[in-house]
This record gives sequence, C-alpha cells and structure tokens, in this order.
Amino acid sequence: MTEIVARRLTGLAGIATAAAFIVEVPLYFIYSGPPPDTNVLTRLLIGILALAFLIVFVTAFRELLKEANPAYEWVGTMAFATGLVYSTITLVSSGLEAGAVIATDHPIDPTVTVSGTYVLYGAIGRLMLALFLSAVGYGISRTNLLPPWTGRSAFVLAAVNLVFVPSLFFGNTPAHFYAANGWGTTALVGALFSYWMLALGISTYRSATRHAPADSPALQH
Repeated sequence: MTEIVARRLTGLAGIATAAAFIVEVPLYFIYSGPPPDTNVLTRLLIGILALAFLIVFVTAFRELLKEANPAYEWVGTMAFATGLVYSTITLVSSGLEAGAVIATDHPIDPTVTVSGTYVLYGAIGRLMLALFLSAVGYGISRTNLLPPWTGRSAFVLAAVNLVFVPSLFFGNTPAHFYAANGWGTTALVGALFSYWMLALGISTYRSATRHAPADSPALQH
C-alpha cells in the first residue's frame, strides 16, 4: 500500500466512522423512558457499522504511519491494538444490549438494565480510547503526518477520556453526568470523539492530494 492510498483509505474510513457515530448518538435521547425495541436495535446496528469502519481506520492508520516513517511503525501498532480492543469491547457491549432487548417481551432501557455494559462502555472504554488517542496524537506529532492541530486535539481528547475513567464509583444513573453509564461518560465523550474523527478523516483524505507527486492521478480527482 502506497502512502497516497493509505491516506485516502484512512481518511474515508475515518469519515465513515464519524458519520455513523454522529447518526447513532441522538437516538439515545429521543425517548424519556424505556425506548421501543426498534429504536434500541437501530442505534446498535448503526454503532456496529461505525465500529467496523473504525477497525478499517485503525488498520489503515498503522499502514500510513509505516509508509510515512518506518521508525514509528510501533506507534501505529499501538494505535491499531488499542483501537481494536476498544472496538471489541464496545461490540461485546452492543451484543449484550441487543440480546437483552430481543429476549424481553416488553420495552426496556438497556443502558440501565444490562449492568454488564456499565464499565465496558464507561471506564474500560474511556481508558482504551485514551490510549488509542494518545498513540494517534503521538504518531501524528512525531512524523508531521497531518497538521499540528490534529495531534494536539488527540491529546486533549485523550485527557478528557481519562477524566471519566473513575466514573465507575459514581452509580448507574444515565441521567447523571458523571456516572458509570452517565450521559457525560458515554454520550458526551462519544459525541466529541465522533466530531474529532470527522475532522481527522477529512484532513487525512485531503492530505493525499497535497502529498501526491505532480504527475500523480490523485491530483486529478
């Protein structure tokens, strides 16, 4: 895979990931009580697609770092590993929620009912995402892969995620900002990550043209 192809693939995967997450998050706030099954299963399906795109992103980002500067391939591997772990634990959480909704004959709010997801979506997810963002930020800043703001914003967002790691000590009320499954711990941080990923994806995709040789077909698209 050439660097130009890696930039385009990474950018497109990042945009697709962000778009799916941005559509998913508002679906959690449509109903004040237990939502209908269709709402829960729809938002989970969109989230699953987003995580599939995220797996493509972390794989392509590792290749992009390797092509840009082989000395920092290990950073790409760290981003890949932590991104894959984050995707996996979130997919498990989605599966637990979907299973509970499918098996129940009345509407439930799986963010409250499925207790096994509290720490997976919350503290564990926040820690893995912080490690992922730190690796991405470090890789960008050390290789000048993208504009400086992309690396700096990754570090800021990593710090925000770390702030929410201790939220597992503060109950399980989704309406509370700082709780194991609170809206700040899950929805807010998830929304911030979505829009950051969108900006990163666009920047990465556009960088393919700037780094293409003058006679490259990339400049013709």
